[in-house]
Amino acid sequence: MIEGATDSDERLRGLEAVTDAALSRLGVDELLTELLDRVFELLQVDTAVFLLLDPHARQLVATAAKGLDQEFRPGVRVPVGRGFAGRIARDRRPLIVDDIAEESDTSALVRGGGVRSLLGVPIFGGGQLAGVLHVGSVRPRAFSVTEVRLLEMVADRASVATHTRAGSVDRDTALALQRSLLPTALAEVPGVEMAARYLPGHDSGVGGDWYDVFTLPSGWLGVVVGDVSGHGLAAAVVMGRLRSALRAYALICSDPADALTLLDAKVHHFETGNLATVLYAMIPPSRDSIHISLAGHPPPVLVDADDHVGLLTAAPTDVPLGMGHPATGRRTTVVDFPPGALLVCYTDGLVERRRESIDVGLDRLCATVWPGEPDEVCTALMLVVGEERPTDDTALLAIRRSGPPARPEPRVLLDEPFDRAGVAALRRRVADEASRHGMPDDAADDFVAAVNEVMTNAIRHGGGAGTLRLLAEGPGLVSEIRDRGAGFPAATFLSRQERPTPSSTGGMGLWIAQQTSRMHIESGPTGTLVRITTAG
Repeated sequence: MIEGATDSDERLRGLEAVTDAALSRLGVDELLTELLDRVFELLQVDTAVFLLLDPHARQLVATAAKGLDQEFRPGVRVPVGRGFAGRIARDRRPLIVDDIAEESDTSALVRGGGVRSLLGVPIFGGGQLAGVLHVGSVRPRAFSVTEVRLLEMVADRASVATHTRAGSVDRDTALALQRSLLPTALAEVPGVEMAARYLPGHDSGVGGDWYDVFTLPSGWLGVVVGDVSGHGLAAAVVMGRLRSALRAYALICSDPADALTLLDAKVHHFETGNLATVLYAMIPPSRDSIHISLAGHPPPVLVDADDHVGLLTAAPTDVPLGMGHPATGRRTTVVDFPPGALLVCYTDGLVERRRESIDVGLDRLCATVWPGEPDEVCTALMLVVGEERPTDDTALLAIRRSGPPARPEPRVLLDEPFDRAGVAALRRRVADEASRHGMPDDAADDFVAAVNEVMTNAIRHGGGAGTLRLLAEGPGLVSEIRDRGAGFPAATFLSRQERPTPSSTGGMGLWIAQQTSRMHIESGPTGTLVRITTAG
C-alpha cells in the first residue's frame, strides 16, 4: 500500500484501474495479463495467480500468473477443497493467510517467490464459481478489508473474461461438433440428385437443426431433417446424439414410424426435458416412392416433373419427440416419387416469421419451388424464402429423382397411303429402308413380310385401303398400319396361341405377322392400328 493513502483513495484508484474502457478491447489472455499488472500496482504485491474452474473435473486450472517466473507452469491443476486456492473455491469466500508457515499447501503456486502472506478471493460468473485469484507478499503483511474489496473488484472484471472464454469454448466445440455432423458435400447416390443448406440463426453459429442422408444395407435411402429445441452447444450435443441413435434404429427398422417410435423413447428416457421435431423418410432402391413419417415436423414439399407443387399433406403429423408420454401409433405414409419429381425438406426456420402467419411462409415456399437442379432450387429458396438476418436456424434438403434419359423423337422414313395396287411398290420401299437402316437380311425379310401381311389384311378386311408410316426409333424400325374398317376384338386375337382356321373373316395374315414380329393392335368401330416393332 502507498503510505498516506486513504481507503477511499485506494478504492477510487481500483475502480479506475478495473473499469478502464481499454480493457474491453483486449482478448481473454491479454485481459488476464493486464489485470495482473494492475493488481501489482494497486496492492503492491509480489505474486498474483489466476486459476479458472474446470467444472467437469471440479479442479482449478492455473491460467495466468505474475511474479512466479520459473515456478509457474500453466495448466497445473488444484482440486476444489485442497490447499489454499481449493479452500477458497470450496467455501466461496475470501481467505487471508498472514503467515504461510501456518499453511499446509506447499505448491509453487502458493509458496513461489518466497511468499510469506497470502490473500485470495473467488471469481464468480453468472452466479456460479468461475475460479480463484490470489496474491502474495514476501514480507509479512496483514491484508486489510479495503484490499480484499479491491481484489474482489479485479476478480469481478476477470469474471467477464472467464465468461467470454467459456462462451468461446462452447461455441468452438459446438461448431466442431456440427461440422462433423453436417457433411460439406452429399454423397452421390444412384437414382437421385441432392443438395442441402444449413444457416445458423444465432450468434453462436450452431443449434439443434440437422439433415442427414444415408444408404442402408438393403439399398434403401434414409432421409432425415430434424430440429432440437434450443440453441448453442447444449442443443448441438442433443442433436448429435439423436442423429446417431436414428441411424442405429434405421438399421433395424424397415418402417420410418417404428424408428421414430424408438427415438421418442430414447428422448423421454435419456434426453428428458428436450423436444425435437423430425422428418424421417425411406426411399426404396427403385426410387419410385417415398415412405415418410413426421414427428411434429412441417410437411415437405413435393413437385413433379410437370411443375405441380404442393405440401405433402397426405402425410399426417404426429406429436414431436419428447412431448408428453412416449407416443405409440406413429404413422408412415407412402407417396409416389415419379421421375423428375423433387422433394424439399426443411426446418421451420425457413418459413416462420415474427408477426406473420406460417401459412404465408409456406405459400412463399411453394411458389418458389420448381423441379429443377436441387442445388439451384436450394439457392433460390435461401434467397427468396429465407431471411437476410434469420432469428432461427434453417436446415434445407432437396432430393430429385433422376428420370430415364429422354427418348429421341422417332424419325419418319415413310408416310404413305396405299390400296391394292400400291402394296407391292410400298413393300419394296420398306425393304429398301430396312436395308439402308442396316438390318440383317433375315430380320429385314421377316419385318417386310409382316408389314406386307398387315397391309394385305387391311385391304381385305379394313375397307380396301390404309396408310403406312415407317419410323426409325433408335436402332430399330417401327411400322404403323392404319385402316378404316369396322374393327375386331384385338385382345382376343393377340391372346390366341393356336393357328387360326382360314375363313371368310380372315385372320391368317395378322397371325403370320405376329409370329415374326412384336405386334401391338388397337381396334375399334372407326378402324384398326397395327404397330409392328423390330429391334433392328
